[in-house]
Amino acid sequence: MRRIRKMAGGTQERLRAELQQAAQALLNRPWITKRKDPEMFLLVKSHYEKLRDWFHDHAGFSLIVTRSFAKLEKIPGSWQPWMRIETFHGPRDYALFAYGLWYLEGRGEAEQFLLSEMVDAIREHLLSLDVNLDWTLYEHRLSMARALKKLRELDVLVAVEGEESDWAREGGNHNVLYEASPMARYVLRRFPKDLTAYQSMEELIAPADQLLPAAADPGTGSDVQVRRQKIFRRLIQEPVVYDWQWPDEERRYVQTQRSWLIEQMRNMLNLEGRRFREGLLFTWTDVTGEMELFPTLAGESDLLMLLAGEIRRILHKNPGIFEKDEQGNLLLTRAEFEGILSRSKEYHGDYWSKGHREKTSSLLADELIAHLREWNLGMQEGVHIVKLYPAFMRWNGTYDWKGQAE
Repeated sequence: MRRIRKMAGGTQERLRAELQQAAQALLNRPWITKRKDPEMFLLVKSHYEKLRDWFHDHAGFSLIVTRSFAKLEKIPGSWQPWMRIETFHGPRDYALFAYGLWYLEGRGEAEQFLLSEMVDAIREHLLSLDVNLDWTLYEHRLSMARALKKLRELDVLVAVEGEESDWAREGGNHNVLYEASPMARYVLRRFPKDLTAYQSMEELIAPADQLLPAAADPGTGSDVQVRRQKIFRRLIQEPVVYDWQWPDEERRYVQTQRSWLIEQMRNMLNLEGRRFREGLLFTWTDVTGEMELFPTLAGESDLLMLLAGEIRRILHKNPGIFEKDEQGNLLLTRAEFEGILSRSKEYHGDYWSKGHREKTSSLLADELIAHLREWNLGMQEGVHIVKLYPAFMRWNGTYDWKGQAE
């Protein structure tokens, strides 16, 4: 009997590990294709029903599985600046990306076409809408090249011969032969009605089943489901959400249902949750996971870890030296922040990259504050105040040289 129970327990553990692995892959990749990752594709297919039901019920995400790929349609719980496409420089890049998808949706599977045919079709369509796009302008070609490169990264466009960067640099003297992929029509999320019928951003980011007239009726079960899905979306997608960053009703839900939230996140995503004074925080214990984690591989994360350690040492000697606001955030003046950074540079600068060593304190502070903001660990308030959030002060970094921490 013990052996049978052990085998059953082992099987359950294996199945849960597979489920968590598939869930993480779906969350952290645009899609999983059978051609590029057949093992993960089969893993998603084998756990399809559990994955579909959990993501739909908890986060309002739809899971699409076809004969060639699997995709989780993710919707932000709250828009954040880091959710942008990093390589895009402005609205024109996003518009041309969308028109690239528009052109590809009209192409058959593996149909080949030239870049010149594509850009001419887009230009003519935009002219019919009184929008002038001039391919003789370098900036317009560069925007199109960035959009095309992103489409290639997503595997919805295949370059058979040529490079769009050559076309961007030298114009009509270069061309590219492309091949279309049927996945292009799945890049944008599916909507139950025409996009022009939506009146607000809130309508656009709501899950499709919440757009039905009967949904989101205050005081009903669907209202609770809408709130719960939004909370899960933020907990899943954002590095940290503090109590003061939730609307009142959502904060009450997080505080009263924290044990259930922690259990659900652990069972499906292998994220460990813990309640702190500032909020419910989740951590990932496996550094080999697919998700992007803080500290990152970037040097800015190393410097922020050092800075956190230095501030902790200062506070240990003089606990009241820095002010705190009612949310528990540490308030430093910009001069204090740059001063600590300068002292850290004097002491540890030999370990820093040349780029960081040569930056002025002001430029380096700007860079680190941007990194803090991206990970919801702090921000600059006004011109003179740097606000450090409580989660940042839970870090402590130092250099360890031959086993001796410095």
